[in-house]
Parts: sequence; C-alpha cells; structure tokens
Amino acid sequence: MTVRRIGLVVHGGRPEAVAAARAVRAWCAEQAVHCTDIDVWRDGGRHSAREEVDAAGDPDLIVTLGGDGTFLRGARLAAVHDALVLGVDLGRVGFLTEVPVAFVRSALDAVHTQQLDVESRMLLTMRASRRLEVPAGIEELMRYGRRPMLPPPRVRTDCESGGEWGIALNVTALNDIVVEKLARDRQVSAGVYIAGRLLASYSADALLVATPTGSTAYSFAAGGPVVSPRADALVFTAVAPHMVFDRSVVAAPDEPIALRMLEHSGQAVVSIDGQLRGVLDPGDWIGIYASPRRLRAVRLGPMDFYGRLRERMKLSDAPAAVADGTPPPLWPVTSPRPGDLAHLRLPPAPDAPQQTP
Repeated sequence: MTVRRIGLVVHGGRPEAVAAARAVRAWCAEQAVHCTDIDVWRDGGRHSAREEVDAAGDPDLIVTLGGDGTFLRGARLAAVHDALVLGVDLGRVGFLTEVPVAFVRSALDAVHTQQLDVESRMLLTMRASRRLEVPAGIEELMRYGRRPMLPPPRVRTDCESGGEWGIALNVTALNDIVVEKLARDRQVSAGVYIAGRLLASYSADALLVATPTGSTAYSFAAGGPVVSPRADALVFTAVAPHMVFDRSVVAAPDEPIALRMLEHSGQAVVSIDGQLRGVLDPGDWIGIYASPRRLRAVRLGPMDFYGRLRERMKLSDAPAAVADGTPPPLWPVTSPRPGDLAHLRLPPAPDAPQQTP
C-alpha cells in the first residue's frame, strides 16, 4: 500500500509530541506526502470520526503522537476509513503504541518503502434498545476538567433495526465498553446474557466488555485476565460485584454479550474507550458484538507483547522460585521448528533470521 496522505493526531499538551509532529511534517514535505493535522477538538467541541477523517482528506495512514489515549482516538478514525494506524510512543504504561519517538523518521521511511507488517485487531460495536442520550448537566459532572466529550453515538442507517435486536449504533471500541454506576449510593443491577442465554444477574460498581487489546486496560485493573492481542474474544468482567461469583468470562467472538438494566438499578453511564457516550435507565439494554471492522495497526517487527507485559507491569519473580539465586533462563527458540510444530508462529529471537513457515 502506497501512503500518499497522512493524518496526524497529536497530544498537544506534551512538548515532545508537538516536536515530533514537526518532524513528521518535515518528513512529509521531503517525500511529497500530504499531511493534515486532525484536530479532534476544533470549534470547541468533538466531532464524529467520519467528519474528522473527511476533514483530513481521507488519509491512508493515521500517525498518533502521545500515549494510549491518543492512540485510541487515532484508532477510531482509522477504523472508520480502513486506514493504517501507527502509534508513536510518548506514554508511560501503555501497550498500544509501537515506535519510540526517537525513531519516528525511520519508522515513516519503513512504512513508505512498505517494510512493515500489518496487525489486525478486533473491535467492538453495539446495539441498544434505544438511542443513547447524555442528560443535560451531566457533562460537567463527568468531565473532571477534561475537554468536551464525544456526542452520543448516532444510529447506523446501513444496518437493519427493530425487534429483539434493537437499533445499531455507530460505535467502534478498541479497548472496552463499560456500564458503570452514576451515583455512589446506587449500584448497577443488570441481567448479563452471553450468546442469548442468561448468565446471572449482577449488582456491581460497573460491568465491562473488553477486547483482547483492552484486557490490559480497565478490565485488568478490575481483576480480569490478560489476553493476547492476537486472539479474538469478548472479555466480560464485573467491577466490585456484590456476589460470590466474581470471575471474568471469556466468550467467543460470535457470542455477543448483552446487559439489561433491572427494575431497581440506579442510572448507569455508558463509556466507550473511556469516553462517556450516554446514560441507561432501568429497562434499557445494550448488546455488545465483535465488529465486522478490524483495526489495521502498523508493526515494524514482531511485537513482544509478553516482554512488554513484564516490563510495563514491573512483574517480579516469586522469591521461592529463585531461592537458589539463579535467574530463570531465557527461551528464545532459535533452532528450526520440528515438522509437527510447523504451524506455530513464534517471533524471531534478537539478531536471529526470520523462520519461514
């Protein structure tokens, strides 16, 4: 794929991101590549992903300069237009960004010469019993000093609606969809259904459905499992549930998860990748599905997800396991795979040639 147009999503509050943006613009000028800043806050308010991408001239590549939050904004834009997304790392504990800021020019060179891998990641979408709305006055309550939030999601007119399937909302989530209590003294009470069957009725601070990518975000903080971003699954986790069963449930990608608000539940806010998008009342329901769209993320080499997990979460070894003082040996498999394991895909060891399947 030839990159002719680049859209920039920049964390304007970080001087290093602003400096990196200048480097990207200079590279684009040298390569005669059109570059447009995507200002998601223009005119004092947020705009839809489609409007933002149209304003940027339908870029082939979205480059994000910031942390995981900036990458999530860029991913939403890229998914709408099926563009590539490249995350330049300026965050602290993130898992999504790919390139250290010092290597941004060499990364663009690699993309321009097509020396890259494209990683396909699962996204979530949503249907609901009604359109989501944000009540008047709630924005100031939920904003906590942040800039204006996204508007409620619009209805997708290209999807069938009605009956038990509700209406299709124009939602794209890379990390998670969360339903959480609005008032401190009122829990979220909801029936949780997986693949059309009731799992249980929950009373909790929040209920969330995450992608494998989002398993290291809110779901992880709530005690959910770590899932390889290469997997396809829906991860359901209850946050501080008032019940004995407090385990996460990992569903197949063709097993949608629905949350139906019970009669005595408090109001609940719906957040999509951390952005408040509406409020649910008792009797409302939402269904969460694997999206037919996929995120296409640029990778410049094999992603060491588990090494990054160890580093970012500062994992330490059990003292009893290393009581003899000998650190565990590394296991970078360098010899050719046996024939019965030829189906495996393992990243190459450092400085080792790539094995062919």
